[in-house]
Amino acid sequence: MSKPESGSVKKATEQEKLQAFQHYEAFIFDLDGTIWKGSSLVPGAKEFVELLRAYQKKVFFVTNNATKSRAANAAKLAAMGIPASQADVYTSSFAAAAYLKTTSFSKKAYVIGEEGLVEELTAAGVSCFGGPEHRGKDVDWSQPDPHLEVDPEVGAVVVGLDRYINYYKLQYATTCLANSSCMFVACNTDARGHFSNSDQEWAGAGTMVAALIGSSEREPMLLGKPASFILDHLCATHQLARDKCIVIGDRLDTDILWGTQNGMGTCCVLTGVTSEAHLAAEDNKVVPKLVLDSVGDFMTIKGQLPSSCTIM
Repeated sequence: MSKPESGSVKKATEQEKLQAFQHYEAFIFDLDGTIWKGSSLVPGAKEFVELLRAYQKKVFFVTNNATKSRAANAAKLAAMGIPASQADVYTSSFAAAAYLKTTSFSKKAYVIGEEGLVEELTAAGVSCFGGPEHRGKDVDWSQPDPHLEVDPEVGAVVVGLDRYINYYKLQYATTCLANSSCMFVACNTDARGHFSNSDQEWAGAGTMVAALIGSSEREPMLLGKPASFILDHLCATHQLARDKCIVIGDRLDTDILWGTQNGMGTCCVLTGVTSEAHLAAEDNKVVPKLVLDSVGDFMTIKGQLPSSCTIM
């Protein structure tokens, strides 16, 4: 299908943006491609978060990127001028750890992922290994009959984005998953993501998850967006009604689908994965309530808000 002409996607009007600001009590932002791109803040993101907080709106950040912990993401936000506590941030790595905790998991977890995933599992009291410590490891193919021994205490394989994936990790996880009692947990299944300042898309955690689906012939438990686990936890913890929450993100298959499947408002921004062509495609079934070029476009309503609240 050819790319649609410019303007074929209807952008949110000033009235629609104002109504969204007034109606929703909690604004849930994606990070990669929405608040930032690599190490660069999206223009207007900081100012819009400040505006929301000045009007006592609740602000949360929910990311499928499992390479960083909640604390690391909060620190990055603060360094970019957006103060955030660990309680304001939800990651798919935290979701995986929280899920295992709800199952009273007492065995070991084998990790395909990076430091953030290990940090969240450890913080939840889950004994884990693999991940960063198995970076660069290889199967010894010089042996006449190569064999990889795995720890019999492994009760879960937890998979997130791993930029140092190797055959050793895949074989270790595959061998663990051959035991039907071993849980297969996926932080997320994002196909691609914006992990640098450029517009280039990089292979996402879905790459690693798909490899293990292929080798194990099993389907994982998905914990990140669009699964409901994070939202269930967030709403219960902060006593929020779903219809008073709006998710603002750059992906149709995670952020926007997450919102539509779970009764939230949805706003798709075009600073990340989704383009106007994606939105206008005939086979696209995921339609956001609002579309904006950037999260900073919300700032045009500032002058229409009541002045009784002092903007910080």
